[in-house]
This record gives sequence, C-alpha cells and structure tokens, in this order.
Amino acid sequence: MSRFLCLGEIMVEMAPADAGLFRMGFAGDTFNCAWYARRLLPADWTVGYGTAVGTDAVSGDMIDFIAEQGIETNAVRRDPSRTVGLYMIQLAGGERSFSYWRGQSAAKTLGDDPAWLDQILDGQDVVQFSGITLAILPPEGRTALCAALARARARGSHIAFDTNLRPRLWEDAETMSKGLLMGAAVSDTVLPSFDEEQMAFGDITPDDTIARYKGLGATTIAVKNGAEICHVWSQAEGDFRYDPPAVPQVIDSTAAGDSFGAGFLAARATGATVADATKQAAHLAAQVIQQRGALAPQIFEGGTP
Repeated sequence: MSRFLCLGEIMVEMAPADAGLFRMGFAGDTFNCAWYARRLLPADWTVGYGTAVGTDAVSGDMIDFIAEQGIETNAVRRDPSRTVGLYMIQLAGGERSFSYWRGQSAAKTLGDDPAWLDQILDGQDVVQFSGITLAILPPEGRTALCAALARARARGSHIAFDTNLRPRLWEDAETMSKGLLMGAAVSDTVLPSFDEEQMAFGDITPDDTIARYKGLGATTIAVKNGAEICHVWSQAEGDFRYDPPAVPQVIDSTAAGDSFGAGFLAARATGATVADATKQAAHLAAQVIQQRGALAPQIFEGGTP
C-alpha cells in the first residue's frame, strides 16, 4: 500500500444553506485535500489525516466523520484539555469570507510532540500541509513541525506545501512571510496562489514566485491564478502554462485551491506528467466551485468527474 497523509486542522464548518440557514459540517483546507485525494487515488493508496482534537462529543463526531469518508484516523491525537475550532462561511457573488472561533482548538498543539510527529510521518509516500497548518501553531510549534517534515523528506517522503495565506492567523506580515519560506524550504512540491504571493512578497509575475520556491529547493511548483493562466515548473519537465476553460457560474470558491492541490498531487503520485496533472487539477477545481460548501460529493456520482 502507498500512503498519503495530510496535516492540519479540521474544523466544524457552518456553511450557507437556504432561507438564511446554515448547514453544519466538518472541513478545513488540508482535510478538504485529503477528502478529494481519497476519491481520486486508487484503492492501493491509503489516505490519512494528521491532527489533534479534543475528547468531547463534537471531537468524537469529527473522528467518526473522518473515518466515514474513508480516511484513516490513526494519526489523530486526542487532547482532553481542548476541543475543536469552528468557522462560518459568508458568500457574496461566489466569493467567501470567514469568521473563526479556534481559541481552544487542539490542532494548535500539532507541533508539541516531535516524537509523535516522527511516528505518524514515518513511511508516508506523500505528506501535504499548508500555510494554515503553520499559521495556527506557536513559533516553536512551527519550527518543530518543519523539522519533522524535513526528517520525513530525508527518509524519502514527498512533501507538498500549499501556501494558503490567511494573514489574520499570523502574528504579523513579516512572520507570515518567514513562515511560508520555512514551510517551502522543507518541501518538494509547492502550490502557491499568485495573488497571495503578490501580497506577501510583492511578486510582479508568476515567474517571480517560481524563482523564489525553486531557490528554496522545490522540484515542482504550480502557481494557481484563479481563472487566469496557471504557471507550472518542474525540475524534470521544465515550464508549462495552462489557460483553464471558463467556468459557467461560480457558486462557492471555498475549496478551489484545496481540490486543485488534491487533483494535482493525486495525479502526480500515480505517474501523471505535470501537464496532465495541472489539467486534471484545474478541471476538478472548476467542478467544485460550481457547488456549495467545501466538500462536493455530488460531482463524484457516477465516477471521477
């Protein structure tokens, strides 16, 4: 069996439904990636989720939900002194904004136990984490997590980093930029979004973004750019540009980047070229943003979209 592990925080999600009501679910950027990866990868791949949750009822429901999605939970650590975070999505014209309640989130302790991190990372073929994974941790936790990822990379794991910027989660802009560089420096694949790179680093073109992460040692970089051209580079295959087809109507862009990452990494893990992986990832993301909520099971009815 090959093994794919995502690391981060899964939260209670309150997403807009009809008539001004909200629907409760469970989601979070790296969990969304795991959810889509599970539906894309063949049966000889396991997909797991690494996080920390509480021992209360909603934490138990969350673990049950993860398992029900076909995602392994043996990398979930339980902390009796904490619970899980919650976020609410509000939509305007297909674009989302978030309100968060995560003060007692157990996932903020993800980097507290280096020995546990080494244990759950050992033997993983692909490990995915994000800028949010780093942002919710205290400085010493970020350092410990990146050190553990570096050790896993040295043992042969492919480390993938979705930069996924949420400035409000970081102490300040300088810490955020340094945190992104620290995460990228331990990664093989980096999946940044160009508008966020412009904000954090003042990039003029996607080539600036590629040059920075190439310089940090990444071997594959896919610069997401919304509806614009996606700029991709890999050490083995060189440059690739992809202009995605227009989407008829954007309903909810909540998991656009998460699903793109899952599509790209799943395709690459099963032998696809950079070009094919980018096309498959963009196609999946286009389907996802035409549905409500972070997770869109309806697009998998009848098989892979």
